[in-house]
Amino acid sequence: MHPKTRTVCLSFGLAIAALVASSAALATQTPQNLAGVKVVTAAEVQQLQAKGVPLIDARVAAEYADKTIKGAVSVPYKEKSEKAPDFDRKKDTFDIAKLPADKNAPLVFFCNSGECWKSYKASVIARDAGYKQVYWFRGGFPEWSAAGLPTQ
Repeated sequence: MHPKTRTVCLSFGLAIAALVASSAALATQTPQNLAGVKVVTAAEVQQLQAKGVPLIDARVAAEYADKTIKGAVSVPYKEKSEKAPDFDRKKDTFDIAKLPADKNAPLVFFCNSGECWKSYKASVIARDAGYKQVYWFRGGFPEWSAAGLPTQ
């Protein structure tokens, strides 16, 4: 093979590898929106919490124990399904019985930002179970912390 051809092939191969890697990274990001659920910011979550709306930390118990949003309740979403909008909920575990019984009561779900699917999935489960006011804090704990808001 001619040296220039080898260089072009190598460059092309590296470009394809970079494209595949960036596509994979994007595929693991949660969607920006979720039908029937309101996506909220840290400032909006703070306002909701001030009105008594419960904040549900969907992260694993160890993350909650390490540090969480002050006043949040731990209801871990145990995830075995794909990180995808059409996830197979039968593979996952989420104790919906730990949520308030009143399905008209608002709820805020959060985890660890856009690459964490637990709060997305918990929001889907709650919405599909008939909860009418589901809020998804997509920016999650990292956005809350970056804003310097209270943690425990």
